[in-house]
Amino acid sequence: MSKPVLLREWIALDYKPSMIVESKEQNGGKIILKGIIQAADTKNQNKRVYPMEVLRREIENYQKAVRESRAVGELDHPDTSSVSLKEASHIIREMWWEGNNVHGRVEVLSTTNGRELASLLESGVTVGISSRGVGSTEKTNEGYDLVQNDYQIICFDIVSEPSTPGAYLFGESKEIDFDGVRFRKADRIYRALNDIVIK
Repeated sequence: MSKPVLLREWIALDYKPSMIVESKEQNGGKIILKGIIQAADTKNQNKRVYPMEVLRREIENYQKAVRESRAVGELDHPDTSSVSLKEASHIIREMWWEGNNVHGRVEVLSTTNGRELASLLESGVTVGISSRGVGSTEKTNEGYDLVQNDYQIICFDIVSEPSTPGAYLFGESKEIDFDGVRFRKADRIYRALNDIVIK
């Protein structure tokens, strides 16, 4: 088993910049994102798997921060296990489970970094939502790293490196037919195929 280290996982967001205007119109000028933000029992691009029992416990613990409007994240991952309020760019307003996937409702803040994030989204820059936590892993015979029981979620940041496959963020008011939606690659090399539609 490895020593506890900073564990970071990324879910690519893919969207049309024109949807930003619609999001702002329908949310009082705010950009709201909704979709999968983490997955249990699924090997990601970092070859890590978060067991359901570990991730469920940590999401349950993180719900307190969500309820108390403290679930802020930063633009880019810092090399620290604490969250800097002056670097905050967004806040998680709601989290829930659907099968093995954790879904979230994310609001872009009007902070300095939030405005920077909004500008990136409006310009069509590919970004993703990424969990930041501390814990250890153990190599399995199947060749992936299994996250251990000491794992603790710190926050969810917005960054540019993907790891979690099959994650999608959609606008709250959109009715999406998954079978009828075509997605483009978020990253041409080995990144996850994902889509974001903004309300």
